[in-house]
Amino acid sequence: MVLAKVSFFLLIILFLINGSSSTTFTVVNQCSYTVWPGLLSGAGTAQLPTTGFSLNSSEARVISMPASWSGRIWGRTLCNQNATTGKFTCVTGDCGSSKIECSGAGGIPPATLAEFTLNGAGNLDFYDVSLVDGYNVPMTIVPHGGAAGVGNCKATGCAVDLNSLCPEKLKVTVETAAGVAVACKSACEAFGTPEYCCSGAFATPNTCRPSEYSGLFKKACPTAYSYAYDDGTSTFTCSGADYLITFCPAPSPSLRGI
Repeated sequence: MVLAKVSFFLLIILFLINGSSSTTFTVVNQCSYTVWPGLLSGAGTAQLPTTGFSLNSSEARVISMPASWSGRIWGRTLCNQNATTGKFTCVTGDCGSSKIECSGAGGIPPATLAEFTLNGAGNLDFYDVSLVDGYNVPMTIVPHGGAAGVGNCKATGCAVDLNSLCPEKLKVTVETAAGVAVACKSACEAFGTPEYCCSGAFATPNTCRPSEYSGLFKKACPTAYSYAYDDGTSTFTCSGADYLITFCPAPSPSLRGI
């Protein structure tokens, strides 16, 4: 896997001219603050050489992904490294490794997730942006260069600041922020009941239905996963594409409705 750090101003050029045979992820931070992306490979998939890094505002990383990789990418925010112990922690999305590298650990909810299965069934890439584990930062996936007419190869994600819309019962706040939400929990995490967690008697598509809370997420971000069985409007497929993954994306016509 090749990993390169580039300025935001070189990003679009690199993304558009990429012609390598491997899938390329270009991870961009358009937030006004630093984001620390975390990367976790799925079961049966080898961990990547890097599982976490820092991304300052207006910076990007270009990652050449292994064939048939599956896993997730998320953003960690409000992170700090203790000057005495060296322990690294984040207020949202922390993976509990005590380091910038997550080393096989996933993000602690709530966190916005970009999920991928490359070269899956039918040799298609499957991807989505999920709010099932809650939300902490705006995030979108935009494919580029996929085979014409193959799959449902469209931009997806959540470009809306859901923290500002978060219901009081789902808010995650910190003392220094005077009650302002820094993340928004899922109803499952907040209440832990089977109907919100799609567990027990509610563990099928027929019995687990959208809630008032997942409905709020879905209304704001129609193409993002809002609850466990939200597949129909939230999973996308491409063949031979590269992917632009953006934190805090600016609104654009290509992301209309996200």
